[in-house]
Amino acid sequence: MPRRRSDGYVMISIIAERYNIHPQTLRLYEREGLIKPARTSGNTRLYGEDEIHKLEMILTLTRDLGVNLAGVEVVLHLARMMHEADMEFDRLLDYIRQTLLDKRHGIDREGALVKATPRHLTRR
Repeated sequence: MPRRRSDGYVMISIIAERYNIHPQTLRLYEREGLIKPARTSGNTRLYGEDEIHKLEMILTLTRDLGVNLAGVEVVLHLARMMHEADMEFDRLLDYIRQTLLDKRHGIDREGALVKATPRHLTRR
């Protein structure tokens, strides 16, 4: 049986073996909302790269640093907020760069008949 599916996902048994944890622990993390594995049509849990990365963070916090699950939830929430803030900062920086380039090349988007934001600056 292959360790990783062709789509890049890994089954719960492989994850449990790889990280030396019981599958019930993974199910607990899911019930607590710490991880959210994808599911097959047969409802089998599948772990992608993002969920594996989150699991590694959870295991580091709990095993190495002694953080309880409530603390893990706070840390994951803060990490998510920092990531979102970083993405927002990058969008703002792109907007500033575009504005400076427009100014350098004499482009006036404010006076344009059609107001269009460059595609990479729109909210997702």
